[in-house]
Amino acid sequence: MTEPVLAVGAVIRRGSSLLMVRRGHPPGEGLWSLPGGKVEAGESPPEALRREIAEECCLDVEVGQLVGWVERRGSGHHFVILDYEAHLSDPRAEPRAGDDAVEAAFLEPSELGALGLVEGLDDFLGLHGL
Repeated sequence: MTEPVLAVGAVIRRGSSLLMVRRGHPPGEGLWSLPGGKVEAGESPPEALRREIAEECCLDVEVGQLVGWVERRGSGHHFVILDYEAHLSDPRAEPRAGDDAVEAAFLEPSELGALGLVEGLDDFLGLHGL
């Protein structure tokens, strides 16, 4: 049995678009997700979120309120993910894929249905009106 790992995700909007990343590594390799990742030793969740967004999307953010949390279990992983609202420090900044993201882009909700999303993301977005 795998120990649970604390992770964070970011809900970053620009108008009606949502910042998404296409994952470059398992779990979920090749699928689209909210940007984020594991909380490292000594980090608070907001600190981890700022670091992860800088690494994955080359963006600086201000972390806002907790939107919700999800638990993801699979072969070899067990994540408890805290998803926070976040706002770009520079609203005109454009995301660039970095670290373990293959792509990073602001996408319209109408585009998400045609993409391969990580397990449970569609339900999470719907539940929270995103």
